[in-house]
Amino acid sequence: MELTLASLSPLAFGAVNCRKIFALAPPRMRIKQGRSELPYLTITSKIDELQVTERRSANYHPSIWDPKFIESLSTPYTSEDFSNRLEDLKEEAKRLIKDARDTSSRLELIDSIQRLGVAYHLEEEIKEAIDLVHLDDTTTYDLFTTALRFRLLRQHGYSISSDVFDKFRSKDGRFMDGISQDIAGLLSLYEASHLGVEGEDDLEEARRFSTMHLKGLVGNLEGDLADQVQQSLEVPLHWRMPRLEARNFIDIYQRRNAKNSALLELAKLDYNLVQSVYQKELKELTRWWTDLGFKENLIFSLDRLMENYLWSMGFTPEPHFSKCRIGLTKFICIFSAVDDMYDIYGSPDELRRFTDAVNRWDIEALEDLPEYMKICYLAIYNFANEMVYDALKDHGLNILPYIRNQWVNLCAAYSIEMQWFYSGHKPSIDEYLGNAWTSVGGPGMMTHVYLLMDCVTKGNLNDCLDQASNLFYWSSFITRLSDDLGTSSAEIARGDVAKSIECFMIEKHISEEQARDQVGQLISHSWKKLNEESAKSSLPKSAINSTLNMARTAQCIFQFGDGIGTSTGVTEDRLTSFIIKPFDI
Repeated sequence: MELTLASLSPLAFGAVNCRKIFALAPPRMRIKQGRSELPYLTITSKIDELQVTERRSANYHPSIWDPKFIESLSTPYTSEDFSNRLEDLKEEAKRLIKDARDTSSRLELIDSIQRLGVAYHLEEEIKEAIDLVHLDDTTTYDLFTTALRFRLLRQHGYSISSDVFDKFRSKDGRFMDGISQDIAGLLSLYEASHLGVEGEDDLEEARRFSTMHLKGLVGNLEGDLADQVQQSLEVPLHWRMPRLEARNFIDIYQRRNAKNSALLELAKLDYNLVQSVYQKELKELTRWWTDLGFKENLIFSLDRLMENYLWSMGFTPEPHFSKCRIGLTKFICIFSAVDDMYDIYGSPDELRRFTDAVNRWDIEALEDLPEYMKICYLAIYNFANEMVYDALKDHGLNILPYIRNQWVNLCAAYSIEMQWFYSGHKPSIDEYLGNAWTSVGGPGMMTHVYLLMDCVTKGNLNDCLDQASNLFYWSSFITRLSDDLGTSSAEIARGDVAKSIECFMIEKHISEEQARDQVGQLISHSWKKLNEESAKSSLPKSAINSTLNMARTAQCIFQFGDGIGTSTGVTEDRLTSFIIKPFDI
């Protein structure tokens, strides 16, 4: 199935015509006779005859994480005493929610609990409190509370119209000048505006209005408020990776005069206890990664176990999703090596044979592959069979067709990009995006997440994955564009196949800065589609959240550049705070 984005091009530079783009139905990836409906690439004879006289290299720096260091990590937070204390604090937090005296205090408490990263302990109590908030629709609130109520209700799946903001508009429909100095209100309005869907022009105006005034005020602010405004202008709350938000917000919350000491202790203790779970998982994964032998046998590929675990932790941060994080990390490690093989190392003939082998899904296909490819192929085959065995044993489900389908899709998409590279073809932005949402690995990652989550495998798996296809599409779209913003400069310099930024530059005859602005607009509008899909989905909440979290994690990883390829600096600091450094209690 080919995705045509003929209307992707902006009507005029500076305004991407996103409504026309997003009117197109995302392609549904169905399984048909064991194969994907993505077009299988037939490599031209001209490319097939090419010989690689010198292997390319991405010049990745070595891993900064010594396996011995990971194995040496220790924490006191495995003691039963800490678990008992956590239960006591959870009960105190439940009482806080039930005792909240009015809607405003209820909203602020729920918002703090979510941002502190402990809402998963209090889902029933939060649901009851949100129900009360929803019923209280006659009280008149200030801008801060109105916007907070709107945001939390939409986050929890309630239908609420954006016309709640009409009372802050003048007769001409514009927001009143009187709220332009209300910093807390403006920030709350700004955050709420990112819960909009396609067609809600009033929320788009709210975003423009709040952005303009917050930018004008931020230089006059000090302390935590200044930091919060600046952080939100860079990455709004709705787009943030939950674990990163928890780490940052705990620091902010503990400096507040109005903080609750029990809630703060709960957040810190939970963070440290979950960190101990992450350490245990990483030790297991380190042994698996060492035994896999990619580092020694696939010298062209990234050695990034810790950074790949960051992806998995971002998708499903809660401790009870341990199986999901471990399985997803393994998949990411393997598909990253395969990606590098197609991008920089394999010859056209070798890659054609590898693509054929994946389509055949037969161990005898090994005989036609060079030695280094045999290692990749066996890693795919063995990991898939491991997952299939566990699902059959635990749930009575045969998930092999779904896993195989994703590998066929990935290799088909990689093959298309390989053909572009060797032929010198510069794809249009339509052509590029029609393939790139798959080649970024988003559908493959999300399919593995859903297969590894018990809440999904207990139901009708085929219907579940079919219902999730639009969620996968828009989250993958954001992931691809975020990746391009972070990696394009290095890839352009290396001579890789054109990505979205270069496609825009070539097709529209614009500068790199202008192209980046257009990619940013596409990300913003893709979030509206993702909001719309998540709001109407009947999938389990944990499944929907994991899909949103893929987009959030991508924006976190690529916020300041290629957080995987160049993993020193920000990525290293974040991994240290997530995995190694606990909070003092």
